[in-house]
Amino acid sequence: MTRLLFWIALIILVVMAVRNKLRAMTAPRPPGPVPGPQPNMQPNMQPGTRTGAQADWQRVPDQAERMSCCAQCGIYFPSSEAVSANGREYCCAAHARQ
Repeated sequence: MTRLLFWIALIILVVMAVRNKLRAMTAPRPPGPVPGPQPNMQPNMQPGTRTGAQADWQRVPDQAERMSCCAQCGIYFPSSEAVSANGREYCCAAHARQ
């Protein structure tokens, strides 16, 4: 009789655990901010280089750079790399010459 009670209790626990896991996977997440950086991390840091105490973290720019479109091929590239000719911007000197 105790074996039967043991197996019934075990089956009930497994069913409850599976239901709880499925409910957690399908529950909608509340809107809100994305979790912040881990402790001992400074803002605007990303994996990459080693800097003092922040091993494997490097600085991330605060703002994105403006993008330009090449007048020859139509590719987008950072404006700091633009080659200007005849009032238009190109991605390389070869396209500026054409």
